Amino acid sequence: MKKLKVNANTTLKYLQVFNGILELTFKELEVLSLLIDNSKTVDLCSPTNKRTVAKKLNIKDHNTLNNYVKRLKDKGAITKTINGYELNPLLKPENKVVIEIIKS
Repeated sequence: MKKLKVNANTTLKYLQVFNGILELTFKELEVLSLLIDNSKTVDLCSPTNKRTVAKKLNIKDHNTLNNYVKRLKDKGAITKTINGYELNPLLKPENKVVIEIIKS
């Protein structure tokens, strides 16, 4: 078995490793990485976090990010919890993930 090490020194690069599975657009990856990097609460998509991300992306109304939140939820990148939204456990950098690719 071959091992492949990927240098993912930013959140965006880390998420791109999983994009073959999630099939996110670049903008969705960008929004998700900023939500992760700027989150200060349990809720990844808190209004405060969305305002910060919207400002960084030059989006005038932070509620516009609700469209991205829905798409990220539908694609499985984030999940709805009683406390708001959290990152899919597969994508949490502190979790060790082993991906086995099988060609059939």
